Amino acid sequence: MSQIAHLSRECGIDYYCVYPDSSLNKNRFESDFITQKKRWWLIETKISHLLGLNDLLSFLPTKRVIRFLKKEKPDIVHLHNIHNCFLNYPLLFSFLSKKDIHVVWTLHDCWSFTGRCPYFSITKCEQWKSNCSKCIYNKRYYPKSFIRTEKLQLKLKKHYFSLLNHMTIVTPSKWLSDLVKQSFLCKYPTRVIYNGIDFSVFKPQQSDCKRKYKINNNRFVLLGVAFDWGYRKGLDVFVKLSKVLDDKFYQIVIVGTNSTIDKSLPSNIVSIHQTESKIELAQLYSTADLFINPTREDNLPTVNIESLACGTPVLSFRTGGSPEIIDKTCGSIVDCDDFESLKNEIIRICKTKPYSKDNCLKRAKVFDMNVRFQDYICLYEELNKKQ
Repeated sequence: MSQIAHLSRECGIDYYCVYPDSSLNKNRFESDFITQKKRWWLIETKISHLLGLNDLLSFLPTKRVIRFLKKEKPDIVHLHNIHNCFLNYPLLFSFLSKKDIHVVWTLHDCWSFTGRCPYFSITKCEQWKSNCSKCIYNKRYYPKSFIRTEKLQLKLKKHYFSLLNHMTIVTPSKWLSDLVKQSFLCKYPTRVIYNGIDFSVFKPQQSDCKRKYKINNNRFVLLGVAFDWGYRKGLDVFVKLSKVLDDKFYQIVIVGTNSTIDKSLPSNIVSIHQTESKIELAQLYSTADLFINPTREDNLPTVNIESLACGTPVLSFRTGGSPEIIDKTCGSIVDCDDFESLKNEIIRICKTKPYSKDNCLKRAKVFDMNVRFQDYICLYEELNKKQ
């Protein structure tokens, strides 16, 4: 959001960002509007989780946002993720409908048209197409809800999200766009704008990562990166790979772990809790011979793009928007949970090296941040002309 805002301001657009006070929002601009202090946001989050009222509380913060919108009178309101217990969506959408404001809503997952879950690929649930009456999504998974309110939530979403006369939905993948068209949001026009990354950071880098992490120069480096490792991101797949791939030839490195995860990892996996900077992360991508992403649920994994931008091919499960990132010149896709095919592809790619660095870099250019975010500027201008 902040990068789109920066580009918009450079184009002469008055742009205001609205968000809660949290550690995720560190880079602030003087005109940004903070919905509530971190302490109150955390308290409200816990209450929402306990009562199953996620995004149905936050009355005062939402009233403050509405007063801000009344004052600034924006031509367009651009929404991103609003399911983090900092806004009351019935209040917000009632106001947007009453004022007939043009809305752009970038969806980063499936929450907007389900009773709660952001993804349903693992559960293979299709209740979101009806009423989410018998939810099978774990109550402790994000966003947490210890009381089952999914049926109520979906009913409310269908009502309030359908109030707007002028809304354009943007998805970062064709996969998510196709799902939107199957949901109650199908009445709105949908546009695909891929996520973009910063090529001034993610590019081939000189690196001493092998020395730093004591990796044998004769081994193929297989890299995995995530920041919420677990079954959904395929941590178990890397553990299984570590048992069947020959340690003489392959070294698995995973980034984004912690001390708890370390306890479940075998000793032949290099575990990196966090990198010192994005530059070091780019160095790790550049060091790897192959980036592996066994994610079981995802939208458009940015890590795949970052790897390609550093010249490293990608091997991924056929999930979400992953197949849209990789073409036949820069990587390979295998069916989700087809472990044997995954293992065989690792061996084939490392031995034959069919994907050149130049082809990886060429494919990555499709996801240049400056190009993709310009698509939003064009969308704003297009909508503004219709008013």
